[in-house]
Amino acid sequence: MQLILLQNVTNLGRLGDKVNVKPGYGRNFLVPQGKAVPATAANLADFEARRAEFEAKAKSQLEGAEKRRAELEGVEVTIAANASAEGKLFGSVTPRDIAEQLTKIGHKVDKSEVVMGEGPFRRTGEYEVIVRLHADVEQPVKVIVVGEAA
Repeated sequence: MQLILLQNVTNLGRLGDKVNVKPGYGRNFLVPQGKAVPATAANLADFEARRAEFEAKAKSQLEGAEKRRAELEGVEVTIAANASAEGKLFGSVTPRDIAEQLTKIGHKVDKSEVVMGEGPFRRTGEYEVIVRLHADVEQPVKVIVVGEAA
């Protein structure tokens, strides 16, 4: 399935690129999310006519993400979780937990923006996660998982 990207998409392409994707990915994710349109002659002409509008929107999104990245610089999050005496958690710390904690301290972050490279944390300790605010903007955040008495 050939699509025209209406915004930058991580690991796929940039604004205005014509890309080939599997039909399910295009039909079920990219098109409904407004990230792409089918690469027909009419859509291509419409895109070229509105290219400046899409580029201005992309620029404002990038500036907003850069501003949020600056606010997140140096932020540490402490999450208390039920743990054994050896430091093994009863459960795990997931992107949702990290996003909720960041929101509590005043940084609006969605769980889909939190990237945990090796999956959920299952032990106490200090970790670093990436908060991907935009296709081109990432900010590392320090997460400290501490055990709490059961």
